[in-house]
Amino acid sequence: MKVSIQGIRGSFHHMVANHYFDSFELNECSTFESLVKSVVDNDSEYGIMAIENSIAGSILPNYALIDEYNLSITGEYSLNIDHNLMCLPNQKINDIQEVHSHPMALLQCSKFFSNYPHIKLIESEDTALGAKNIADKKIMGVAAIASIDASKIYNLTILESSIQTIKNNKTRFVVLEKNQKNIIDYNKAALKFILDHKRGSLATVLNMMSDCSLNLTKIQSLPVIQIPGKYAFFVDITFSSIESYQKAVKIIELMAQEFKILGEYKYQKI
Repeated sequence: MKVSIQGIRGSFHHMVANHYFDSFELNECSTFESLVKSVVDNDSEYGIMAIENSIAGSILPNYALIDEYNLSITGEYSLNIDHNLMCLPNQKINDIQEVHSHPMALLQCSKFFSNYPHIKLIESEDTALGAKNIADKKIMGVAAIASIDASKIYNLTILESSIQTIKNNKTRFVVLEKNQKNIIDYNKAALKFILDHKRGSLATVLNMMSDCSLNLTKIQSLPVIQIPGKYAFFVDITFSSIESYQKAVKIIELMAQEFKILGEYKYQKI
């Protein structure tokens, strides 16, 4: 079984794959679009994609990619994001002149580095990539912000643990497949719909969802590029009755100008 991730070994995407699957072959992708294409082209059976962070919010381009390539969400996993400062052994933090990591990781650790003005922060495309480059090139005086898994994989020493400003930092990842699984027991769905551009249209749909005992856990809008001023709504809902959910789906199909089920799956709170 092959699983595509954005990033390399030791990245947070890799950690999610390890938690979610028992055994697999890893396919490392440099971008989210190449991840999606690998699943569409059957190079991988599954893809792992970050979709939202509890601090930074939704990753909007990823919603658009899932929709554009008609992929199905068949699972999800929420990961506690712990940022750790790591470098080659036998160094102290005062020896570090540069820190390399993903811009989001640098931003989430900015308060920590305000105490070390001598350190220059440099953006890279992936957290684990900074750690790998240090290990491969034996670079002294440079550190990376990455996961504990990355420190183990690349044999780096952790100078400081959990350096993120907000300690309760979670990222939700979705599991993607080319086709929706045929399952009979599920309690969560991801939907997309476009409504008439008139007063109360969204409120009517949301009230109907409530009447059908659906729990709205996420709502996100994206502009419809071809029609300025018009928006597509992406929602996540949980429910205890599949019959009530299916009833709501039939009603939304009648109310919406465009409707799509992005995924139906069994959700377990972690």
